[in-house]
Amino acid sequence: MSLEQDILSLGKRARAAARELAVMRTARKNSILEAMADELEARRDLILEANAKDLEAGKESGLTDAMIDRLDLNGKRFEGMINGVANLVALKDPVGRELSNWVRPNGLVISKVSVPIGVVGIIYESRPNVTADAAALCFKSGNASILRGGKEAFHSNCAIADAIQAGGEEKGLPPNSIQLLRTTDRAAVLPLIKMKDHLDVIIPRGGEGLINFVADNATVPVLKHDKGVCHIYIDADADQDKALDIIENAKVQRPGVCNAVETILVDMPIAEEFLPKVANRLLALDVELRGDKITCELIPEAKEATEEDWHTEYLDLILAVKTVTGVEEAISHIATYGSGHSEAVLSNNADVQAAFQQAVDASTVYVNASTRFTDGAEFGLGAEIGISTNKLHARGPMGLEELTTYKYLVTGTGQIRE
Repeated sequence: MSLEQDILSLGKRARAAARELAVMRTARKNSILEAMADELEARRDLILEANAKDLEAGKESGLTDAMIDRLDLNGKRFEGMINGVANLVALKDPVGRELSNWVRPNGLVISKVSVPIGVVGIIYESRPNVTADAAALCFKSGNASILRGGKEAFHSNCAIADAIQAGGEEKGLPPNSIQLLRTTDRAAVLPLIKMKDHLDVIIPRGGEGLINFVADNATVPVLKHDKGVCHIYIDADADQDKALDIIENAKVQRPGVCNAVETILVDMPIAEEFLPKVANRLLALDVELRGDKITCELIPEAKEATEEDWHTEYLDLILAVKTVTGVEEAISHIATYGSGHSEAVLSNNADVQAAFQQAVDASTVYVNASTRFTDGAEFGLGAEIGISTNKLHARGPMGLEELTTYKYLVTGTGQIRE
């Protein structure tokens, strides 16, 4: 059987499983989720051994520090993966919610009700915890899933998928509800994203190259986020001490993630005072600064920024710095260079806050907080399946509700159309 035929078979099996999942009761779903979480814990050592193989291979192949960080499941990462599955039990079932209802003059009763999307494909790189997050989220929302992880996390992904499958089967997980595409062959991606008869949506999570390839070649709908070029604007009325803490957190805590800040915009009236403080804080943390002319004059250690820097998602300890003449110029810069992911304004001026929140076009807009909070768990959504910068269907962190669509239920008493 060819690779394309194998993938088509996955799709057919997933479609059959989706029909069963769509009508599964909440109590049974929750019982299966609890068993999945228990089995992840029971297989902790096996999963970490598999992860160690991937980490060793990644270092030998020259993966960047940011990529290695994404790959590593040790410590709190493993606990977070288990909790991400277990915490879904406490969240409301998103399926079967009555979104609205009304009665027409002719007596027809119309209800708008949430239903699963059907079969969800997820293509992801580096982070093996996505295997657990995506599988559990799709399952709780009544969707079958087809998962395709990156080759750098192959052993980890297989071990996690085996644990989830084994745990779920003990409590009646329908066959083929969760399927991992167990190949590192890049040729597998194209037939997957063109399987429009058996796949309802594809969600790519990874680098710009992967996302662009999927968006350009898929024949099924794509829910994606473009690169995370996130900005923080520091207004003249900002609390500078808090601003320094927020900038450090947004850049340094985990620089290799999509919600890390890549550019800060500093209001001119405070530039002379504030930028040296930024330099003192970040240079000590090995952050490379790339700035406009004024920034370089105030921070001798900064490199001169190029036009490309304003477009760049560094995913590294590099920060672009630009001075602006107020909130309007900050908004204009973000409109030109932002990616629609997460943007923040630091200010105690209510008018500046309102202007920024209303005018900035992004999935998430912050006032006086780090961009690092753009995350399903931080938003109380449980684990997330991704962060969408699309404007249709889903935007921002995608939790359970974003994995549903809706249908209309219409009840009559014999009405016919005149």
